[in-house]
Amino acid sequence: MATFEESTVQQITDQFQKMVDDFFAVQCRYEAAIRQIKTKLENLDAEFQMRHRRNPIHHMQTRLKSLQSIMEKLQRKQLPMNMDTAVSTLTDIAGVRVICSYLDDIYTVAHLLLQQDDVRLIRTRDYIRQPKENGYRSLHLIVQVPVYLSAGKLLVPVEVQIRTIAMDFWATLEHQLRYKAIPSIPASISAELVQTATDIALLDQRMQRIHDQVDSLKRECTMTEPNPGNGVQVAMLSENGEVSENKP
Repeated sequence: MATFEESTVQQITDQFQKMVDDFFAVQCRYEAAIRQIKTKLENLDAEFQMRHRRNPIHHMQTRLKSLQSIMEKLQRKQLPMNMDTAVSTLTDIAGVRVICSYLDDIYTVAHLLLQQDDVRLIRTRDYIRQPKENGYRSLHLIVQVPVYLSAGKLLVPVEVQIRTIAMDFWATLEHQLRYKAIPSIPASISAELVQTATDIALLDQRMQRIHDQVDSLKRECTMTEPNPGNGVQVAMLSENGEVSENKP
């Protein structure tokens, strides 16, 4: 007969194995949702480039939370540690990060994505207009997209983070410094990181103004360009097949 300790260990092992099995069972739906969002954004970026001769999206990154990250988040929220709870309460298991060149591109990309009739907005958190205390800036959207599997349609949430290249540079290094370097960051360094985030935000604004000025100059040049047909001989084909020159 198994002892109490052996029974407890076996029970924990069985629970963990069930979580692993359940995680792999739902993994495909979140991967499908990520592909949906990524494809939509790629299509929108390509159309924007065709219309405006530039891409609002510099590049994209995707991520699926690991089982360990999911369990840690449930534990922090003091929720039951199982995949049913994770699926019903966590909205950031699937994530897409969109890196833009300019500030205005962030809101342009968000608007274009949310215009699609099968994308449902769940929540918006604008950390650009209202940065976090540590200086973090980004636009976060929680959206829901339909995923079609053999069992039918599922509505799956995806967290979409949209930020500039400069914001992403700061966020990446800040995360490495704060969580990877030493156990705790002194207040003086935290303050310097916040100031650095502010400096980077000002640079983003300056680059946006420069872009707008260049864009305005391009439009003016286009409007003042002479008609390319002026003074050019144009070959005309008559009904009887003869070629004549039309001099404007």
